[in-house]
Amino acid sequence: MNEQKCFGLDAVSGAPTEIRFNQFLSGVDVLIEAPPLDTWFAPGFIDVQVNGFAGVDYCSPNTAQEEIARSVHVIFSTGVTRFFPTVITGSVADMAGAIRNLARAKAALPLEGRAMEGFHIEGPHISPDDGPRGAHPRHCVRAPDTGELKRWVDLAEGHIKLITIAPEWPGTVAYIEAARREGIVISIGHTNATGAQISDAVRAGATMSTHLGNGAHAVLQRHPNYIWEQLAEDRLTASFIVDGIHLPASFLKVGLRAKGIERSVLVTDAVMPAGCAPGRYRLGEVEVELHADQRVTLVGEDRLAGSSLRMDRGVENLMRMVGLSLAEAVTMATRNPARVCRVSSRQRGLAPGDRADLVEFTFDAETKSIGVERVFLDGERVYQREG
Repeated sequence: MNEQKCFGLDAVSGAPTEIRFNQFLSGVDVLIEAPPLDTWFAPGFIDVQVNGFAGVDYCSPNTAQEEIARSVHVIFSTGVTRFFPTVITGSVADMAGAIRNLARAKAALPLEGRAMEGFHIEGPHISPDDGPRGAHPRHCVRAPDTGELKRWVDLAEGHIKLITIAPEWPGTVAYIEAARREGIVISIGHTNATGAQISDAVRAGATMSTHLGNGAHAVLQRHPNYIWEQLAEDRLTASFIVDGIHLPASFLKVGLRAKGIERSVLVTDAVMPAGCAPGRYRLGEVEVELHADQRVTLVGEDRLAGSSLRMDRGVENLMRMVGLSLAEAVTMATRNPARVCRVSSRQRGLAPGDRADLVEFTFDAETKSIGVERVFLDGERVYQREG
């Protein structure tokens, strides 16, 4: 691949910058005398929790590869270059089938498969209680099983990167240790754990909290409770769904202050109806509704069932809801998930030697709006805005 050049403002430093790249970044230089520039560059966004998108369900064992490929191209248009297709709680057979299906798609799709950086398994070892369980089907919730873990690893051909677990289950410590030996990051989520159980999980190797503030009881004991315990645990990085629906600005502000930007990750938790017209959709055994205000709920209930968030809108929301700078919002969508979820050659930002995953966008500082213009994956242009 011939070396390419791009010019724009670095989203983190704000400096006018020349970027040279082929498959990897070969040069990132500040321009001393730069012409007026109105486009910005950042590393491609990384989303470590995507259950589905554009009408495509990653949790289904029967989703066609062509549909997966189509959905990935819609994801590219949001500025995302690497993401973790996420399989939620289901039967033993359905979860195994979904993992196998994703592994086959990753192997068969030469471009889109590269964007599927790894798989996130969210459940089934979560709390069976209403509230912490969220929209996961109760009858499929089950105790941690290292035998099932080994089958997942084999079916995924080594691509499982992240597992969400509730640490109150007996055997959790041994399970976490087994997963860590496979190179899997463990995240605490959908939990009703005590402080001691959370501490035990962290000592065993858990390093993350999944969509902190969600997947929780509607009413909690004032203190102690599992949200405060995770906020206070400095060894846990927390992910947050920043769609203006899952979390109010007040909680998000407190969460980010407790964790600091360096230990905070933006996720979408997008589900199959994301990017589609409002209406009813089926996610495995569950019927959900995408409302006109972009909420996704179980049909006939107020319970949220994932989100319809786009990553570029999430970056905007971080600036609008809690006053983050563009640099801070971009960091939560790029370097932080790369670091905590071990995405190789993506942890330094715009730095020579890292993979040439780039998003070029316009930015309105007044309205905090960004418009994705071009996206590159491994130096290959995978999206360009029309018009």
